[in-house]
Amino acid sequence: MQKVRNFFIVLALMSVTALVSYKVGENKAGMIIDSSGKGVDLSMMWTVKDKLAKTFLEKNKMVDKTMVYGAISGMVASLGDPYTMYLPPDQNKSANEDLAGQFGGVGISLGFKDKNLAVMSPLPKTPAEKAGLLAGDLILKITDKANKVDKETTGISLEEAVNLIRGKVGTEVTLKMYREGKTGTFDVTMVRDNIEVPSIELEWKPSAKGKVAWIKLYKFSDVLFKEWPNIVNQIVDQRTKGDYAGIVLDLRNNPGGFLQASVAVASDFLKEGVVVSQESSDGTKESYSVDKSQGRLVNDKMVVLVNGGSASASEILAGALHDYKRALLVGEKTFGKGTVQQPEDFPDGSGLHVTVARWLLPSGKNIHKIGVDPDVVVVYVPPVVPTGTQQSKGATLSDNQLDKAIETLLKQ
Repeated sequence: MQKVRNFFIVLALMSVTALVSYKVGENKAGMIIDSSGKGVDLSMMWTVKDKLAKTFLEKNKMVDKTMVYGAISGMVASLGDPYTMYLPPDQNKSANEDLAGQFGGVGISLGFKDKNLAVMSPLPKTPAEKAGLLAGDLILKITDKANKVDKETTGISLEEAVNLIRGKVGTEVTLKMYREGKTGTFDVTMVRDNIEVPSIELEWKPSAKGKVAWIKLYKFSDVLFKEWPNIVNQIVDQRTKGDYAGIVLDLRNNPGGFLQASVAVASDFLKEGVVVSQESSDGTKESYSVDKSQGRLVNDKMVVLVNGGSASASEILAGALHDYKRALLVGEKTFGKGTVQQPEDFPDGSGLHVTVARWLLPSGKNIHKIGVDPDVVVVYVPPVVPTGTQQSKGATLSDNQLDKAIETLLKQ
């Protein structure tokens, strides 16, 4: 991708010296001339700043650099895209850090539903999943008493929300939630833990027609490029032996990741064709096609499992397999995250994440805020464990969506 052009440096509106690629006009009322030759009237901003300097009670809080960052953040937020955000140095540093072993979390992939902070995916085997959080749940408030956090999420940025929910392993965070179809709000308190989610797992499920390969694809990480061929090898070996019925590709609660990883997975199921296209802000398109050197599973029967936590790259993979009529989709409508964000770091340590493009399925459909509909709708019903009983070690709880997916597969 091309880097964000330097004209975004104009975001530092209140610091004239920071306008590296801009020329300041001679209009003392606050007019500046940007690199395109257009004038930008900043007189009202200067008027407000002067008024604050004269009348604001707590003048010690008037720190020019902080106000500059606030002005930039406000301008970016005015675009109305929650995925386009400006990050002051401290937040940008956190966003760029390798968090492994340094911070604890609860295992939530965050997104937005109608500009409301929402659970995009509760990650498997994490405090969020154990607490029963579901994709699509709205997060209304974040409370962390130990760190004196009591923050409503109206207008919150993604990075700020992430920073508030993360914390020291073993400490508690409470989220006030709203779930469609549930009366009122409810609080969920979780203990932070080290979040280590595998990229992919393979489990064999017995059936009347042979073993079913249940591929649980949790995320499209860079590790998947190495792990995926091993999964395919195991399936090919089982197919060669016989006693094999097909594949259930489980993308539930997969928040996405590397687009190229989803293309690599698709390339073993599709003979040819475009998996996804990227349409940029300037109207140009870039297509990502099937790698024809793969294709080891193109004739295997398969079904894809999706739900409201299937987002971004997982929606692209499911949508492409569906567009080519390669697989039936079973489960619930996907999340609807179909835009591309590009990060840019600035010399002062701050950063900008900009929505620069949208994804289009092979059919040309844009899934953003729409999602992908399943062929067979199955609402997940959580298994009930009777009070006072203990699940035996190694036992598997019932999964009505998986059962339906296997049933659909065996009918092919």
